[in-house]
Amino acid sequence: MHYTPEHPLKIGVIREGKTPPDQRVPLTPDQCVLLQEGYRQLKIVIQSSHVRRIRDAEYSAAGLEVRDDVSDCEVLIGVKEVNIEDLIPDKTYLFFSHTHKLQPYNAKLLAAVLDKRIRLIDYELLKRPSGRRIIGFGRWAGLVGAYSGIRACGVRSGMFDLPKAIDCRDLEEMLSYAKGVKLPPNFKIVLTGHGRVGKGAREVLEYMKVRSVHSDDFLRMDFPEPVFTHLDVADYNMRADGGEFSMQDFIDDPLEFRSTFGRFTSEADLLVAGHFWAEGSPFLFTREDMRSPDWKVKVVADISCDIDGPVACTIRPSTIESPLYGYHPGTEQECTFSHPEGITVMAVDNLPCELPRDASDGFGRELMDHVIPLLVEGDAEGILDAATETTLQGELNAPYAYLADYAAAGKG
Repeated sequence: MHYTPEHPLKIGVIREGKTPPDQRVPLTPDQCVLLQEGYRQLKIVIQSSHVRRIRDAEYSAAGLEVRDDVSDCEVLIGVKEVNIEDLIPDKTYLFFSHTHKLQPYNAKLLAAVLDKRIRLIDYELLKRPSGRRIIGFGRWAGLVGAYSGIRACGVRSGMFDLPKAIDCRDLEEMLSYAKGVKLPPNFKIVLTGHGRVGKGAREVLEYMKVRSVHSDDFLRMDFPEPVFTHLDVADYNMRADGGEFSMQDFIDDPLEFRSTFGRFTSEADLLVAGHFWAEGSPFLFTREDMRSPDWKVKVVADISCDIDGPVACTIRPSTIESPLYGYHPGTEQECTFSHPEGITVMAVDNLPCELPRDASDGFGRELMDHVIPLLVEGDAEGILDAATETTLQGELNAPYAYLADYAAAGKG
């Protein structure tokens, strides 16, 4: 469709309705203004909300229209899943729907989206032709996750006391607290993952001036200072037949590989898990591994938070309000996070919510640069179409036909 200043594309920034409340926004006031200045054929309306960290008054002060009813907007953008009762029929929505992996808790949401003839574009599915994701909060999960792991070490040991990230004004204040931490000599941190999450976590450790060391040195040497090693998949997986590691072989058939991560759990004090784990890949470690006399890790910051998965002490997600719990290897049950025989686990599954202003700004910049232009000017490469799960005709888009039974179950 061709939009003009007289007949603009109307985009509504919707309020977040999930419980617990999510204080993030997809676009900040300044970003909305810049988008409208750059695209005269675009109008952005803000749905009023008492939940956002960026208040309605800040949007109004920027000259943006703030109102309760956004039903005249063609496109509605949020962050998290929209409550079924809040869905407006015959609209295009952009949000993280958590449906394309058949997540059972959102089957009813997808069924309602189809019933209301909504075009659902899922942020998680927005990808370049190369397959690389365009947009996400991964960096912020990594930043907050690493900080929260360091904080957990202080809580467990009593050596230092850090505020929660959510109680910090912004990223700058959070990092200033982290910079003041004095970890003991030879305190060893192992970090997994080289995507947005892993790179975000690494930023915190580097800001703290924790020295980065090669994995071989990490395993065989003691250090007069705290250190970390940043592992890739090849560093802790090997072929079961002893052959040479190949990343493509690992992707094609992970069942042919086994984990060698135990080498690191006998040396590390803190594990920061920021890796992506694919179904069928070897676990980093098992419950049995944690009972080994060589086991040393006392704190696990599981940013990836795959429950009963590759990080075996992650038996449930934790919350921003109560971010820590303990896992007792002997009983295989939850215990207090300070239990001397237990492992302290930080497994908050919505970490970017702890820095809502900064995370919103970073997310909004990606939305401005890579997504809004496609809505206004057209989607020549089919990026939006490839991320569209459902259509305005109330049907599943062809690539997501596999969701039919899942959606049908949601109607039951």
